[in-house]
Amino acid sequence: MSSDGMPVIRIRDVQVILTAPNGIRLVVVKVITDQPGLYGLGCATFTQRPLAVAAAVEHYLKPFAIGRDVSRIEDFYQAAYVSSYWRSGPVLNNALSGVDEALWDIKGKVAGLPVYQLLGGKCREAVPVYVHASGDTFAEVEERARAYVEQGFRHVRCQVGISGMSTYGSRGPGGMAALDPTQTRTWEPTAYVHTVPRLFDHLRLALGDDVELLHDVHERIPPILGVWLAKALEPYRLFFLEDLFAPEDNAYFAQVRQQCATPLAMGELYVNRAEYVPMIQQRLIDFIRVHISDIGGFSMARKLAAFCEFMGVRTAFHGPGDVSPVGHAANMHLDLAIPNFGIQELALFRDETREVFPGTPEVHHGCMWPNNRPGWGVELDEALAARYPFPEDRYNGAWPEVRAWDGTVIQP
Repeated sequence: MSSDGMPVIRIRDVQVILTAPNGIRLVVVKVITDQPGLYGLGCATFTQRPLAVAAAVEHYLKPFAIGRDVSRIEDFYQAAYVSSYWRSGPVLNNALSGVDEALWDIKGKVAGLPVYQLLGGKCREAVPVYVHASGDTFAEVEERARAYVEQGFRHVRCQVGISGMSTYGSRGPGGMAALDPTQTRTWEPTAYVHTVPRLFDHLRLALGDDVELLHDVHERIPPILGVWLAKALEPYRLFFLEDLFAPEDNAYFAQVRQQCATPLAMGELYVNRAEYVPMIQQRLIDFIRVHISDIGGFSMARKLAAFCEFMGVRTAFHGPGDVSPVGHAANMHLDLAIPNFGIQELALFRDETREVFPGTPEVHHGCMWPNNRPGWGVELDEALAARYPFPEDRYNGAWPEVRAWDGTVIQP
């Protein structure tokens, strides 16, 4: 019994499940309690360094967690966060996220409630999402965007290929002969920054004003070109422009704010609160785009969402294919419960993934919908997951090299 007279449920084991049902490396943590059949799942997916996360869980968080009271999530979080002394890196944050989210899953199951009910209940019936329309030509992007609109999606991120270069929508040849095209993607900013405004001029005329259009720069251009691009896109009324600068170039956001009203989303690469707190505090961004497991998990994300609410910043949590369905469910439960929700990124789940993760959120009418089962509402078929081992590749999932025409490394 605990000091308040309540029965104590303790952590008996912590396991790491590695699976890649669609060729994308996913890391899921399973926390098993001393109560028969009671366990929780959490997402710890850092797809470029999954084995490092698995080792951090197995060798450090597992022995730290065993025997602890599953109800004391915040206490565990605070203790585990400082247990490494040095902290706030993506490997340790993802490892902590896996256990943290699993404890929230357990808390919901013990209460017999979906996690969003533990946060005060719904602020909306479902979670609007945005999807990705890419193509090698303006016409291809328009066609794919129209197809999504016809399926009920109102928010579409649009990317176009640049001839001879690698960007969202194409992976063309180019560069010096010394560069290996099988290992290296070629990128130059000039053609890109001149093409993107023309893309959105085409799309806005073709699709009208009712479709919310988004675009991801992915930090690949020099900051001064980013300032120019944000101004050039202002007439096309984007829902947001994403990752205009790298985290190292946060100071440039003030220049954009002074010169145009293009909505800005940032945060996919943030891992440390020292990176994102000033951006929110100074109202330099409109949407926070963090990958929840990379900042430490659900406990940190709900605090961040509350802070953003006070600063007038909306959420747009990272949700591509390298977030497991458990992680997508965690995104969705937080999205449902917060008043300052903006939009949720979504990778449309394939059948293989849904089979491995029963209860994966349903998507229709442009939204993710909760199934209202206790906890996250997502399970994991471990036998089936084992049939999808990590694919073999030379760098174990590392981000492919992106280089300029002359071979200079470009930030991805």
